[in-house]
Amino acid sequence: MSAELISILALVLIFVLATTLSVNMGALAFAGAFLVGTLAGGLDADGIFAGFPGDIFVVLVGVTYLFAIARANGTTDWLVAAAVRLVGGRIALIPWVMFVITGALTAIGAVSPAACAIVAPIALGFAAQYGISPLLMGAMVVHGAQGGGFSPISVYGSIVNGIVDNNDLAGSPVFLFLASLVMNTAIAAILFVLLGGTKLSRAPQRVPARTGSSAGDSTDDEPADDEPADDDPADPEPPAERREPLPHEQHIPLDAPKAATLLGLVALVVCTLVFDLDAGLTAITVAVLLSVAWPASSRKAVSEITWPTVLLICGVLTYVAVLQEIGTIDYVGNAVSEVGVPLLAALLLCYIGGIVSAFASSVGLMGALIPLAVPFLAQDTIGPIGMIAALAVSATMVDVSPFSTNGALVLANAKDVDRDRFFRQLMVYGGIVVAVAPLVTWLVFVVPNWG
Repeated sequence: MSAELISILALVLIFVLATTLSVNMGALAFAGAFLVGTLAGGLDADGIFAGFPGDIFVVLVGVTYLFAIARANGTTDWLVAAAVRLVGGRIALIPWVMFVITGALTAIGAVSPAACAIVAPIALGFAAQYGISPLLMGAMVVHGAQGGGFSPISVYGSIVNGIVDNNDLAGSPVFLFLASLVMNTAIAAILFVLLGGTKLSRAPQRVPARTGSSAGDSTDDEPADDEPADDDPADPEPPAERREPLPHEQHIPLDAPKAATLLGLVALVVCTLVFDLDAGLTAITVAVLLSVAWPASSRKAVSEITWPTVLLICGVLTYVAVLQEIGTIDYVGNAVSEVGVPLLAALLLCYIGGIVSAFASSVGLMGALIPLAVPFLAQDTIGPIGMIAALAVSATMVDVSPFSTNGALVLANAKDVDRDRFFRQLMVYGGIVVAVAPLVTWLVFVVPNWG
């Protein structure tokens, strides 16, 4: 049996063991990377560790560390209240606010994981405080990031449009951008309805604060015929009904630690977007400075880093890197290229992009996926503009998977949830997107342009 087939079977076994025995999938993946890489792939330890996602490790640790400090000193509460005031207390609009903010960040040049690293902790903190589905809020953040991710000045857009130009293919940067924006907005709208977004109330329910006898508490009650009405003017009028403050009416003071943390978050955005610095290293640096300045509120922050999630993501991505090193990804891609029916080959390429991207970096995949389609695109049997859009959207919509960087950030920053259950929800939703998105994009963008 070839090393490629062994690695695929080992991956299936990892999934089965993780789901049936509740063993951390990352630990299983590390063991699989060692066994498959050494015994089947002929790799040494250096070859296996070469695939360790150090950048993603630092992003996960740095961002969750920083926002653990922000939660401890009350900054996230302040941001949540500000977000609610922004939409006049309309809780149902907050998921869309997060969608738009994340999309705007990627559209102006932020790498998708960096945008999610900035917005996801705030969005999921809000979801925990106001009872919004964390799956809804996390998906809105990720799909927002991908919705703006293919603007002509974005990272994804620049990569794809550059590959198209270098291979002398017909392309349309505007069509690519709108294709991703429309598809991600559509799925966000569907999720908003299915996951209870339309049922979110404007504000918490008003709670009566009246005390005393229950008789006559209802304003609609009339005195019985055999009971005289109480017209004694000396009796005080019943107290007015009180209510809880609406979210946008809450006042949270902005003290020095909160102000410094907000300044640190702004610095994170500026350093990431303007100076192209690493989001994880920048976040850790900001977190360390805050810890030194206010050690009391930061003492427990390190323990709140979601280490099981870090293990999970780093293990799986290390195994995927071993698959790439021993040629499993190329093996599958070459098998597709040999398919004689262009439409079927196009569909298979979309599925390969979706499946691989669910476990690997979409940025890295863009550079390999588009060239894989060049041979039959050059035959003019399938319109290149639609095919490129289908490949790009298929490979990025699946980033809600908990094994992708964006999905991992959502999982790591979820609050007040059963993390194992939430992981399964993300995995199921990611699986649905992997199964459906390539087919839909193929039907919308490829089939009409065939022939």
